[in-house]
Amino acid sequence: MIDDGTGLFTIGELARATGLTVRTIRYWSDEGVLTPVTRSTGGYRLYDAGSAARLELIRTLRELGLGLDDVRRVLDGERTVAQVAAAHVMALDAQIDSLRVTRAVLSTVARRGSTAEEMTLMNRLARLSAAERRRILHEFVDETFHGLDLADPEIRERMRTSALDMPQDPTPEQVDAWVELAEMVQDPQFRAQMRQAAEFNAADRGEDTPRGASMWFFKRLVELVGKAREQGVAPESPQADRVLADLLGNADRAAVLERMKATHNLRLARYRELMAVLKGTTLSAHEEEFAWVVAALESRTAS
Repeated sequence: MIDDGTGLFTIGELARATGLTVRTIRYWSDEGVLTPVTRSTGGYRLYDAGSAARLELIRTLRELGLGLDDVRRVLDGERTVAQVAAAHVMALDAQIDSLRVTRAVLSTVARRGSTAEEMTLMNRLARLSAAERRRILHEFVDETFHGLDLADPEIRERMRTSALDMPQDPTPEQVDAWVELAEMVQDPQFRAQMRQAAEFNAADRGEDTPRGASMWFFKRLVELVGKAREQGVAPESPQADRVLADLLGNADRAAVLERMKATHNLRLARYRELMAVLKGTTLSAHEEEFAWVVAALESRTAS
């Protein structure tokens, strides 16, 4: 405090009182967030006790990461501290999400030994917005089922509502899975495979086929074949005939085999595996049960 009875402070005295540097206080003053109350006859900026209190608030807000524009709005009464804090929380959440994706991408790149081109593609796909990720998968599902009015609606809906996005805090494995999935569903050959599977599904259904019939068949297959495998029944053994009869009845077994090979191949199995990784669940596609039926049918339809 200057010794003239006014109770005012020079920048140097204010710095000593608050522990801030003269340079910082001068910068904030130049930016208009700490206006001096007056100037000395020599032109030096002078501040009062209210300025010191204002300076403490500025320091607190800056330590919390707020920009000078937000600090100025709070000090001028344009926004409350609570409003600015809420907005800042949202901004920090966005930064945290971005950092999580960055970390996951870099971890994946390091683990895979990716090239610069692979890293660029991975980063671009990983940073797509949630809306863009949903658009990619919705377009894939729409193309798969376009014009197939008889396709099982439960299967269509399950595909649309499956893992449409990365988790909020993705692991490197989930970033890796999303990138592979995004590339897969945009691949024309894979889309053709999925389309063929959907066409077979529609062909198996008639106008009176109840909703969820395909899901019923899936559950029935898992149940019957699961028991057979537990009992050690080999797909080529005579005991497997009873399992196929219970499952398929009088259906054309060659046609069933064609459909099953189209809908349960390695690439479609990989698609389901990637979906499970994104959802953080255990893969339950029962590929072993379907492979058992395929093997059983192949051993009986071979020429």
